[in-house]
Amino acid sequence: MYETEQQVAEAEEAVGQQKTRKPRRGKADGFDENLPRIQVHLTLDEEAKTGAAKVFYTKVKEELDIVPAQARVIEYWQEKAVFDTEDGSQQVKAALRPVHPLGKCLASVDLPAWVLTAKYADALPLYRPEGILKRHGGRVSRTTLANWIIRLTPVFRPLIKLLREQQSGCDYLQADETRLQVLKETGKSARSDKWMWVIRGGPPDRPIVLFEYDKSRSEEVPARLLEGFGGVLQTDGYAGYKRVCREQGITRIGCWDHARRRFVEAEGAAPARKKGQKVSKAAVAIGKIRKLYAIEQRIEKLPPEEKTRQRQALAENAIRPFAVGCLPIPRAGPRRAPLSTA
Repeated sequence: MYETEQQVAEAEEAVGQQKTRKPRRGKADGFDENLPRIQVHLTLDEEAKTGAAKVFYTKVKEELDIVPAQARVIEYWQEKAVFDTEDGSQQVKAALRPVHPLGKCLASVDLPAWVLTAKYADALPLYRPEGILKRHGGRVSRTTLANWIIRLTPVFRPLIKLLREQQSGCDYLQADETRLQVLKETGKSARSDKWMWVIRGGPPDRPIVLFEYDKSRSEEVPARLLEGFGGVLQTDGYAGYKRVCREQGITRIGCWDHARRRFVEAEGAAPARKKGQKVSKAAVAIGKIRKLYAIEQRIEKLPPEEKTRQRQALAENAIRPFAVGCLPIPRAGPRRAPLSTA
């Protein structure tokens, strides 16, 4: 029999934890140690300090502060010099003007960067940065903001190419494709599926995440995005990655999140377990996978080499005698999910 007494106990404990575990509180709030600091000295008046043997300060409180955004106008005054020439004419020399990525533009270099951060990092529609600027005295329409973003595309293209080359030189990448709704797409209805392809990888301390929009989910897209890569690729079960893995000798792997989902579905579909009845194989597998997740949380902040060493050592003890291939993944209907880094 597969279920040993130890495995049954572990699975029962895991299932019990699922039912009784309280929602875990988030990490305590805190400050980044690299933030600039301003000291505010709370002083006694001179009368209160009269006759004191010693006066000193103690830190009693820390507060997180933020400097609100403000709009300002940068004026460039160009110095020019006039020279008399031998033929009686005059020659003018002017100081060099800084190169702007958008050429002739009313925005400073920092303003488009702020707009990009607001739109893509903070998920703000452009009418909100438009309103923020207006509130601070800057009148820029959302059409102009959108044009800045479009015009920046060729500016960032060399940087994106460099980042993709750096990704391709690594030995491990993650890839996923997610449905996206686009209201206006030539030859496509608003309700048809379009796709945002995501490739993640690079140095462990500086991972690179690149997004690529394509109206297709065909196998030609990953073949283009993964050109030159020959390491290990982690994806879901989508068959569109088979061609690029076969042609470029890529080793394809899955993730525990997708494997675990099938066991959870199998456990949910099983009849209720009666008292004294052994737990199912699916419940045993879920308990083992939960232990692997706990290991990842424990070693999350370790250096990559130490993380690998401890992961292998701890995982071997955590899942023993749970061996690869001892349990088939329960089959279920097709289902997609976003990429997991588990």
